[in-house]
Amino acid sequence: MRIRNLCHSCYQHQYHLVWGTKYRRKYLKEYVKVELIKNFKETIKNYPTLRFVEINTDEDHVHLQVEIPPDLTVAAVVRILKSKSSFVLKKKFKFIREMYLDSSIWSVGYFSSTIGLNEKQIRDYIEWQGKKDLQKTIEL
Repeated sequence: MRIRNLCHSCYQHQYHLVWGTKYRRKYLKEYVKVELIKNFKETIKNYPTLRFVEINTDEDHVHLQVEIPPDLTVAAVVRILKSKSSFVLKKKFKFIREMYLDSSIWSVGYFSSTIGLNEKQIRDYIEWQGKKDLQKTIEL
């Protein structure tokens, strides 16, 4: 984790963000995950100081490790990512569009945690998301 600079400030803000699919439906298969990650990366091109460290999913939730600058709130970042990805995935995948009709594909809430000394543990945890044959337990 490194210190970032803006015009009048320096910061080191990393967060672990998690949110689930609406009704915990398990539609984040590999081909949907690829489109979702592509959409996340495309979306943050409009926010040059926002940076992903890790992105992964399980079938019914998303994990992100992200650097968020001081001029953006965690809530704003989550809102932007959830709304843009909901629109794009519903447009791209008919089964998702039919599953949710006029509503968002994401649950209303989210989890956020700051990352400090335990960054490696969180990276490992995110990396192992969705892997069925996990032989070791990662302790947070």
